[in-house]
Amino acid sequence: MLFSEICVGITLGMVILETWSLPVQNSSAVDESRLRLKRTYSGKKIHPDEMNAMDQILLANKRVKSVMGVSLKDGDIARSHLRSAISCPGSNCRWPKSVDGFVYLPYIISSQYNDMDRITIETGMLDIASVTCIKFVPRTHEANYVDIQPKLGCWSFLGMTGGAQTLSLQSPNCMWSGVASHEFMHALGFVHEQSRSDRDYHVTILWENIIQGQRHNFQKHKTNNLNTAYDYSSIMHYGKYAFSEDGEPTIIPKQDPNIHIGQRDGPSATDIHKINILYDCGGLV
Repeated sequence: MLFSEICVGITLGMVILETWSLPVQNSSAVDESRLRLKRTYSGKKIHPDEMNAMDQILLANKRVKSVMGVSLKDGDIARSHLRSAISCPGSNCRWPKSVDGFVYLPYIISSQYNDMDRITIETGMLDIASVTCIKFVPRTHEANYVDIQPKLGCWSFLGMTGGAQTLSLQSPNCMWSGVASHEFMHALGFVHEQSRSDRDYHVTILWENIIQGQRHNFQKHKTNNLNTAYDYSSIMHYGKYAFSEDGEPTIIPKQDPNIHIGQRDGPSATDIHKINILYDCGGLV
């Protein structure tokens, strides 16, 4: 798909734009290991080679508690004071399907973004739109639409809320195309993978390692899992050290403790499959 076509009707993506300096090489293997495992969100940077999309989101959101009447749950899901429920009952929060079978998601994007920011955001959109029936289109007159703004942090409302709904992608902190895809998946109605109703069969939550006052971010939700397998590589999965109190893991895969969970490259094959099932795409892309 050409970039000009994206500007007309489709826009989605994720690109790492931040430059990271590597830690000084330590002569002690033990000290190096400790450096890499120091994963608190109290201002210390996570090693860039190990970060997934949710790690970056939590880093960007570490000072975000509420923004103009919006509070965050599960790290980056926005809730207004008027709509506190995190679940999407039935099809009430799905974006409607057009008569041609596609689902058009109107959006506006702030003029405050520079060209590279826009490319990053559009790449996050395209990673979804190119393989699903979801098509991101610039808003013309639609009543319900996503308003993409560089507010404080990376966050989105869950599903279609009605009217204008903000999706925040702060620059440069949220300028990864995978982070953009993550937030767009929230806007499409998806919660985090480890919030699935069946997660206890697949991961162990180490409650004792979670920052005091942050355990609510690990609650399970009543989810429709769409008959899909648990996806350790989902763009929607927390990292192993999410909300860690002291750098120790907070999530361990039961299948194999060494399995890497989460990633930053964009939606996984299962993420895409779930979008296609939820929106009944039927192979239409």
